[in-house]
Amino acid sequence: MPATDPSATVPPDPDPRPLPPYEPALEECCGNGCENCVFDVYQMLRRNYEQALAAWQARHPDATG
Repeated sequence: MPATDPSATVPPDPDPRPLPPYEPALEECCGNGCENCVFDVYQMLRRNYEQALAAWQARHPDATG
């Protein structure tokens, strides 16, 4: 009898915890003062993540981490 894959029977979480954005390395910035610098984009994504995380934590008050 073949073993069953437990992940095949568990539905995905409908409200997963938000993941933080990728933080660019210093070498990823060209240093030319681009309008959409990787660090400016990261800061915008970070603010969005922090807001999404706060909202998620309000919906999941018993979650840890």
